[in-house]
Amino acid sequence: MGVSRLDVFYRRLLLTKLFIGGWGKPEDLKRIFEFRKIIGDRERCRSLVPKDYPVYINKTEEHADCKIHDGFFISPLEHLVPGILPPEAVKARFQFIVPKRWQKNRPVCIHLAGTGDHFFWRRRTLMARPMVKEAGMASLLLENPYYGYRKPKDQLRSSLKNVSDLFVMGGALILESTVLLRWLEREGYWPLGMTGISMGGYMASLAVTNWPKPIPLIPCLSWSTASSVFTTADSFKMGPEFAKNVDSSENLFVLSRDDRVSLGQNSKPGGDAEAGRGLLIGGGLEGDSAKVDQLFSSMNSSGLSLDTLARGLANNTLLGKKTDFAKCYRPSLHRESISFMKGVMDECTHMANFSVPVDTSLIIVVQAKEDAYIPRTGVLSLQEIWPGCEVRYLNGGHVSAYLFKQNVFRQAIYDTFNRFCLKYPNLH
Repeated sequence: MGVSRLDVFYRRLLLTKLFIGGWGKPEDLKRIFEFRKIIGDRERCRSLVPKDYPVYINKTEEHADCKIHDGFFISPLEHLVPGILPPEAVKARFQFIVPKRWQKNRPVCIHLAGTGDHFFWRRRTLMARPMVKEAGMASLLLENPYYGYRKPKDQLRSSLKNVSDLFVMGGALILESTVLLRWLEREGYWPLGMTGISMGGYMASLAVTNWPKPIPLIPCLSWSTASSVFTTADSFKMGPEFAKNVDSSENLFVLSRDDRVSLGQNSKPGGDAEAGRGLLIGGGLEGDSAKVDQLFSSMNSSGLSLDTLARGLANNTLLGKKTDFAKCYRPSLHRESISFMKGVMDECTHMANFSVPVDTSLIIVVQAKEDAYIPRTGVLSLQEIWPGCEVRYLNGGHVSAYLFKQNVFRQAIYDTFNRFCLKYPNLH
């Protein structure tokens, strides 16, 4: 099967400026790891968000076929992990597009934003307004943390500054989706479902793992882990580019080589054929808080960190000696950096580390046959993680499907909602 050249070009263009600030604060990373173990277990999350969590509507616009409500609430992540969100992202904003005439029931689909989808115009124009006309279905568009109104002042466009920002975004969206689903239930809307395209589909999948009831889910052009996107050779670059803005000891992610080697013996989620390359922290640390503590206490040890190594290479000095960059920057160092990043990504983002949705038959996954934006080699498919879900394939690549196949995504939404209504007609 071929791959889309447009996807290859777009991927290289998009990923070159990610994570210029490094890993983020070690103390934040430790809190994220600990919270991931809670949020990955649906039973432990039942009481995290109160059923009457306050949601506010502050503006309403009248249109010929619908009403558009602007609303907001405080992200529950701010209460559960204080200070982990940037100040601009604490207030979660959304737009609710409601048809003036319902065709059947009062269905609402929550749409999470894909990469670069700031504010609401794109999802409103390409998905929500057509869904009002075609199916009389309402849409709720949630603004991602780090995007649009929630973007930190020092962030350049969609380029997340730290690796930890991606994990914070996912945790926030899981909790915020729970707030909105419970609010919609209180307001009498039914049935409720979730969707998203690309990163939005992945985030919607994460959110559904936390919901304690059967729910329609339509992830489009999505994947089972973020590591497949961010840790391939053309996207993760260790060296001067990664070290430019690492100018504080609080940004160092120090892990001794012995720790990295010992943790790298496990390969839990992903089933990578090249298990030796993947530092899958999910396998080494899952359910073992002592090892998590060991991992982060080693940040203050004398071990060699990736950021320190990168800075040393950038300055042509390493361990106090003049170093030839070309000799030190061996492929093995690059592979080790990728393996370390893969391990951290898999621990916090791999779908296998989260609960399985209550009813996987209510999931329709839409994928592009020639997708080259999301690498799939050595990555578990959603079908393997969630047996019983349906996968639909469309011709073309990731970018062309996003631009020209929105009608296919909408049809998958309608089909999934209809399937839910037939299977659970009395589940209100």
